Amino acid sequence: MLSVVNNDEAGAEGRFGLDEICREGARTMLAAALEAEVEAYLAELVDERDDNGHRLVTRNGHARSRKVQTVAGAVEIEAPRVNDRRVDETTGNKARFRSVIVPPWCRRSPKVTEVLPLLYLHGLSTGDFAPALEGFFGSAAGLSASVITRLTTAWQDEHRAFMARNLADRDYVYLWVDGVHFKVRLEEERLCCLVIVGVRLDGKKELVAIADGYRESTDSWAALLRDLRHRDMRAPVVAVGDGALGFWAALRDVFPETKEQRCWVHKVANILDALPKSIQPLAKKMLAEVRDAEDREHARDAAKVFDDEFCAKWPKASEKLRDDLEPLLCFYDFPAEHWLHLKTSNPIESTFSTVRLRTKVTKGPGSRAAGLAMAFKLIEAAEDRWRYVNGAKLVALVRAGATFRKGVLVETVAKQEEVAA
Repeated sequence: MLSVVNNDEAGAEGRFGLDEICREGARTMLAAALEAEVEAYLAELVDERDDNGHRLVTRNGHARSRKVQTVAGAVEIEAPRVNDRRVDETTGNKARFRSVIVPPWCRRSPKVTEVLPLLYLHGLSTGDFAPALEGFFGSAAGLSASVITRLTTAWQDEHRAFMARNLADRDYVYLWVDGVHFKVRLEEERLCCLVIVGVRLDGKKELVAIADGYRESTDSWAALLRDLRHRDMRAPVVAVGDGALGFWAALRDVFPETKEQRCWVHKVANILDALPKSIQPLAKKMLAEVRDAEDREHARDAAKVFDDEFCAKWPKASEKLRDDLEPLLCFYDFPAEHWLHLKTSNPIESTFSTVRLRTKVTKGPGSRAAGLAMAFKLIEAAEDRWRYVNGAKLVALVRAGATFRKGVLVETVAKQEEVAA
């Protein structure tokens, strides 16, 4: 007869061995990837030879062993080396092989580097990184307080360079704007990050600016917008944001031709706050009928139904919708493929959802400059995961001034009517 023996020590060894297996697997796969990368490089240049017929590009052993921090823990690698004797005829510089997988300077994987600003914004101080992450990565190497301090300094320099770049080569057709607040450990007032994300002509979302502001005031937003204009940014076609922002007065002053689209997520939340909880599910459903109507006329009809339902008992809720109805429906002037994107400031909201407005436990970043740099790195990392807007090819038509009726290009509508006739 077979029996099951519960061996606690064996179980503990198995749990410990699992991490080691993961690390060893990561090391083996990484080593294989590095070898394949070098083999591909050598194969591409196999015909490069000197006057004596000797190959100019050959293997040259392996580099000294070093550890790289990854999400699987510290992985030790010995990167293969390449002896490349080719010389650029134009510049006279010697060619050099650089691994794309693990560059010579790399000590942390992008995912590890990405998590550092997130932890900092949550309130982890520079001295806390090594002990907090040592158990996870299996080593504290590369995560000492001095290393983290150097990283934050470098990120502050990157942020300053980013905010000084010229924008003449970019054209942002749509903008999302929002103010993101963090506690600052060494100061009484919160850090208010003024964040602007744009959509380029090719439909790609991109961080436009992130700056320190004073409580999302009109003056702070105006200063940021003037700076963008000074750096040759064109006026966007539409800006999307919360109705409570001081941004709108600043926008009318700096880019008066830009249309205004209120964020539906913020507006629905504000309206529901003016209603008792018992009636909120009905109100939310009716607001969705306004937001998701097939065109502007049906949306206005649905808004009137909402007003008739709640105006008598809860006039403030009705007033909140009535006063901002046209800015809420601005998206109907643009391609139907873009409506989903224009209804909310979601790219900013989702990026900072884990750290914004945290009032409990977290101490926040140590200074405003460090907090701003961390927020910059956080959204820069998130940028790689942003997808293009739906109907990306239509963005250029929007910039060109094309007219859309009920979400469809007018030329297309005219052709359809012509065929039907």
